[in-house]
This record gives sequence, C-alpha cells and structure tokens, in this order.
Amino acid sequence: MKVLVVGSGGREHALAWKLLQSPNINRVFCIPGNGGTATMQNCQNVSLSIDDFEGILRFAQVQGVGFTIVGPELPLALGIVDYFQAAEALIFGPTKEGAQIEASKSWAKALMKEANIPTAASATFTSLETAQAYVQEQGAPIVIKADGLASGKGVTVAMTLEEATEAIDRIFAGQFGSAGETVVIEEFMVGQEVSVLAVTDGKTIRPLSPAQDHKRLGDGDTGPNTGGMGAYAPAPIATPELMAKVQTQVLEPAIAALNARGIDYRGCLYAGLMITPEGEPKVVEFNCRLGDPETQAVLPLLDTNLDDLLMACIEGNLANFPSIKWKKQSSVCVVMAAGGYPDKVDMGQFITGIGKAEDLGAFVFQSGTKLKNNALVTNGGRVLGVTALGEDIKNAIANVYSAIEFVAYDGMYYRKDIASKAI
Repeated sequence: MKVLVVGSGGREHALAWKLLQSPNINRVFCIPGNGGTATMQNCQNVSLSIDDFEGILRFAQVQGVGFTIVGPELPLALGIVDYFQAAEALIFGPTKEGAQIEASKSWAKALMKEANIPTAASATFTSLETAQAYVQEQGAPIVIKADGLASGKGVTVAMTLEEATEAIDRIFAGQFGSAGETVVIEEFMVGQEVSVLAVTDGKTIRPLSPAQDHKRLGDGDTGPNTGGMGAYAPAPIATPELMAKVQTQVLEPAIAALNARGIDYRGCLYAGLMITPEGEPKVVEFNCRLGDPETQAVLPLLDTNLDDLLMACIEGNLANFPSIKWKKQSSVCVVMAAGGYPDKVDMGQFITGIGKAEDLGAFVFQSGTKLKNNALVTNGGRVLGVTALGEDIKNAIANVYSAIEFVAYDGMYYRKDIASKAI
C-alpha cells in the first residue's frame, strides 16, 4: 500500500518513518515534506501546498494512495477531511467541525462545560476594554489565550498584571491576525503537564503512551512559549491510575459530547493536561492532531503497525482492534532550534553530523530543513528533533545528549534539561 502524509515538520518525518516499518507499506509520499523525508528510502516529497486540497486529492487518486494522514492543524481546520470524504477517499483526521476543538478555544471550553470535563475556569472576550477590566479584577498569575490557531505561540502565562495587559494588547492589536479577534482568559493552574495523544474512530478512544512536552524556550522552563523544545515518554507522572481517570473523565466524555453535537470525530484527539498537586487531571487544551514534538518521542516506542491502527480508526473498527503494544523502554526527544527562535531565525545554515548521531542509535527527525544542491540546510525555527531510547528515562537522556554532540550548524540552540523532571 501507498500512504500520503500531509505536512512538513518533525512529526510528519516520524509518521513517514514509522509507516515505512510496516510490512504493508511500500511507499510514502509527503506533501510537502522536508530534507529528512526527501532522503529517506521509499519516501518521496511532493511540491504542493498543504491547503491545495484539489491538488492533494488528485495526487492521491492518481497514485492509488491507500489512505492519507494529516499532520498539522491548519488543513484540518480548513476542511481537508470533508473534501476527501466527499470524494470517498480514506483520510485520518477530524472534519472541519470536529477540528474546532483546536481551532477555537472558546468552542472547546463550551464543549468541556457541556461534558463536565475538568478544566480551568475561564471567560471569553471580543473587546480589549472588557478583557483588561476582567484581568484587573482577577489579578495575576493568569493565562491569556488567542482564541484561534497561532502555531502554538498564542498563549501567555502571565505572572504579573503588566504581562497580562501587554499580552491582551498584543493580541487585540493583531499579533495573530483573525486568530486573535477573540481572547480566552483562564485561571492559572498549578501542577505538571502531560500530553495524552489518543486515537479514535468516533466511538472508541484509546490513548497512546503519555508524554510530557517542554513548551518554554529556556532551561528550567524559562523564556517565551514555543512550538515545543522537547518531549519524553512515557511520563512517569501518568500512572495507570491517572490514565484510568483521563479515560473516564476526559477522553470518553469528549467523544460523547462531540457525538451529541452530531460530529463523527475520527483521528487524533490530543488532551493537554495539567495534573494538580492532588493528582487530578484538568484539561489545559485539546488539539485535533498528533503533537509535535510528542509524536517524535512516542512513535519510536510503538510496537503495533501504525497503518493498522490508523485504518481501524478510519474504518470505525477501533473497538475490535487488539491492544496497542509498546516497547518496555523510555524515549527522549530534544528539539534543536535555529538561532533567533522563536522570533526571526537564521536560515540556510549547513547541517552536519546527523549520520554520526544515527550511528549511535538515535533517530533524527527533521523539521525545518531542506536540500540545497544535495546539501542539508536549515529552513525554519525548529530544525531537528533528536530522539533516543533507553532502558529508563535517565539512560535515554544520556543517549540523546551523547548523540546531539555530533550534530552541528551555525546558531544551533537546544535545551539541556529535557526530561529532567522525570528523574
């Protein structure tokens, strides 16, 4: 079978890599892909835009693609799944209506309220003045969120009133375009975050190995929010007891609430959770797709054929699918960024040492890269995700940082403390 992966990041490189491990898959196409997918055996990049639904569908049909999987949130929010379903082409991901669970934070909050899913108290605003007045009344710390899609950068955890008012000013001034026409303001929650990526066929929902992401740019969780600077799995804080609560208090009620709205949600439902000091899960946000960089940490641990799992979701047969199998190891992914990230970044820097890192047993998932005259150069903010396994988290940390020492490019930046919370 041939499979098509839509997207260009490290998540999509990891998906293509994992799919090609299946005996059922002989070819993967990536639209548009990156430097890593361009050089992977039996993988081919296709120069189409991720919002060119007509072009993507036509390519899939002409090539005889078995099914398509969508990596990023934007094409899902724009309705790529609806477009494929109208042509009876198989695709993994929720419809445009279902994707609102990520595309509109206020929509997701209303759904959580309906379903009685534990989450932070919040209020929604469409006017600068009322939002500022609310923040003055509530005080800090407080969380300010642009309602729409902002590439993981639309959230400010404001520790002071000054930070909060500045964040509201920036959003309403157009920092995130139409994504910031509405602002959601939430109470500040204390605890540890856990990412639960779950797959669903619209009725049954099953979690993948729980991971922990590192959103902040700097060591010790300092600096601005980013798209994610690293992740590890399984997260020790997500005990079997906690995961049972997540299943019954978060995942199953969310699918039931979506069903109650007439939404047949098939794809990934990503629950970003805060685990309170009392050990209770609360939803920080829902996403309508696999996480990046969590996917790069989770997929190397998966012992079940990824294509079989995704097809069970697409075909509505997840309830009859066998238990998902996992390697009895730990995984750590460290994101290597370009100089200047998350603001204006340097691009076009030559990258060396990936082969040596892979010789040590690491997986180097490429994100912001491209081939230029057969040489690999930087082409984005988050450049690489280096993942290593180990018998435990401590061992995986040692393995990943050993591998990173071989990788080099001008302006290279990465956090030195990924997964240290787990030790």
